[in-house]
Formats: sequence, structure tokens, C-alpha cells
Amino acid sequence: MLQPKKTKYRKMQKGRMKGNTKRGAELAFGSFGMKSLDTSWVTGRQIEAARQAITRRMKREGQLWIRIFPDKPITKKPAEVRMGKGKGAPEYFVARVCPGRIIFEADGVHLETAREAMRLGAQKLPVTTKFVVRRDYVY
Repeated sequence: MLQPKKTKYRKMQKGRMKGNTKRGAELAFGSFGMKSLDTSWVTGRQIEAARQAITRRMKREGQLWIRIFPDKPITKKPAEVRMGKGKGAPEYFVARVCPGRIIFEADGVHLETAREAMRLGAQKLPVTTKFVVRRDYVY
């Protein structure tokens, strides 16, 4: 019986994202959060743009937690290159986001400030989001 050839590097496939998130669906650190309602890849640049928008609106008060990390490399071959010759070089990194995933958390600011900051940050992301508040938060 022939054994499959073992390669040094494991090829990463695109994969399918279906269903809701398995973990990271509850607020863990802050009182306010941004929850995803969509499935998408979020690039590292999009996460950074949203972070900058949120911290600028919060005027660097309080604290912000980023709950997703771009750990999936997306590769691309150069333009006008023939087929074959292996996999392309990594172009950028993405984080997989499924419905229910908490993307950002904040604490130490007023409710309206956090709501407006998360709204501005959500405009930078390719997913539809929802503003969530901790259950035991006192207004």
C-alpha cells in the first residue's frame, strides 16, 4: 500500500465558516462590547482601523480589549505568473469571525460614550455588529 507523501509544510485550505461561534460569545473583561452578527474574514488592518476609531472617540479614557487575532495567512501569487511553481507568498493575515463573536470590549467610560465609540469602530469592519452591555451593569 502506498503511503501519502509527507511534506514539510502543511498547506492551509480556505475552509468553510458555518454556524455560530464556539467560544468568545460572552463579555469577559469589560462592561460593553461589540458582537458580530455576520460571518466574514476581518483583516489586521481593519481591526487596527476600528481600534483607532474607538480609542479616539473614548479620548483614551477607560480600557479597550481586542478579542480577535488575525492568525490565518492569506497568500497570493504575483501578477502575470504561470500556473504551478508552488504556493504564493503571504499577502496579509485575517481573523475568522462567526455570528456571536465578541470583537471588542470596553470599560471605564459612560454608556453613551461607549455606544458611540463602538458605532464608529463598527463602520470600519466588514461585518454587521451589535452593541452589548453586561447584564449586571448599573446605569
